[in-house]
Amino acid sequence: MIRKITKLFRVTAIRLSLIYTLVFGIVAVGIVFYMTGATVNVLRDQYQTSIDNEVAGLSRIYRRGGLNFLARTLERRARAPGANLYILVNPQGEIIAGNVPKLQNGIIDKIGWTGAPFKYERYDDEVNEEHRAIARILEVPNGMKLLVGRDVREYEDFRKVVEHGFKLALAAMVALGLLTWFFVGRRALKRIDQVSKSSHRIMNGDKSERLPITGSHDEYDRLSQNLNHMLDKINDLDDGVKQMSDNIAHDLKTPITRLRNKAEQAFTLDKKPKEQQDAIAEIIEDCDGIVKTFDALLMISRVESGSTVASMEALNILDILSDVHELYEALAEEEGKSLTLETDTPQSFNLKGNRELLSQAIANLLDNALKYGGDKIIIASYLKDNNLFISVLDDGVGIPDADKLSVTERFVRLDKSRNMSGYGLGLSMVKAISKMHNGIFYLEDNSPGLNAILKIPCQD
Repeated sequence: MIRKITKLFRVTAIRLSLIYTLVFGIVAVGIVFYMTGATVNVLRDQYQTSIDNEVAGLSRIYRRGGLNFLARTLERRARAPGANLYILVNPQGEIIAGNVPKLQNGIIDKIGWTGAPFKYERYDDEVNEEHRAIARILEVPNGMKLLVGRDVREYEDFRKVVEHGFKLALAAMVALGLLTWFFVGRRALKRIDQVSKSSHRIMNGDKSERLPITGSHDEYDRLSQNLNHMLDKINDLDDGVKQMSDNIAHDLKTPITRLRNKAEQAFTLDKKPKEQQDAIAEIIEDCDGIVKTFDALLMISRVESGSTVASMEALNILDILSDVHELYEALAEEEGKSLTLETDTPQSFNLKGNRELLSQAIANLLDNALKYGGDKIIIASYLKDNNLFISVLDDGVGIPDADKLSVTERFVRLDKSRNMSGYGLGLSMVKAISKMHNGIFYLEDNSPGLNAILKIPCQD
């Protein structure tokens, strides 16, 4: 039990609830004490004012009629229902007139206000009945003293009511606070235990495990969603690294083996300088191709990891398309093909992105179209549903539907392209660039040919 309570107080929600309850309780206690004290002081001031007025009236009566007239007036007023306290005491301290038979010891010895309420008895008191009052004592001629007071049961009853209400409110607040801590803490601990168990399974190698989401959309759900997205991203990167490692081992083994054989052959041609130079030139060319492959892999990895996000800026997409079109138009003419640019995108339209990467993506699509497409190639762009679409269309043989997803992976090459240069990284780079721009890359039939589409959401 103690361990469970200790665990509860380790939960931030419980600690905050406790702090808020304590602060609220302290403020509530302060307000209650202030209001009670202020109300009691107002009542006491009213009592004192009433007593002062009564004393002033009795003083006028004494000046007008003397001591006997004052004593008769006190006797008459003392018999009135709900009367104040009236006592006339002789020099020996004996009560000679009034409506109070007995006072608390020492009260009559003072002159002026009695200060704290004092005890007194009435003539009609029942057994063990207690009364309290405040009074003003003044001295009259012949050594006598006059006490005029008022019972304070009214405001003491009020104080008791307030104190009782405060105790009930404080007890209810504590009870509700404890219930809140129990249910909130229990729920919080349950969620934390679930997260802890899922974390242990993830650390033990279960890559499919994810943090629980209850659908309440609270801070735990938001945290779990973000962590699950992070785990998905880590898994994607991990799978990418593994796939890249496997592909490198599989697809680069042949060119590296060929490179070694050429180097070995060049070593045997030491007596044939011209043939040896040609062999070395081929070796250098193959090395350059391998270096380009690793550069492409490095670029894809950087793009997928998001390390180039900081270079995002507002771009005029028409300028990029025009530059790429101008660069590849001459190359297309050399190969006897036509390359046209068709766009419905407004001249003033800007897109937030990376200029070099978007240019590289479009260039890769054009390289594929020039290698594997037909005689007519079109670069198109248009806006639809707050998305920018960039398409590269050709009228070649296209790609079978079964292969449209696989060709965007690294080192994937179809049989018809095995005898052409390249390592199958162009479309995978386009896919990575589109993902970095929060877009998607997909392939469709152009009937005949292929339509390679880059879809990027527009940002306000």
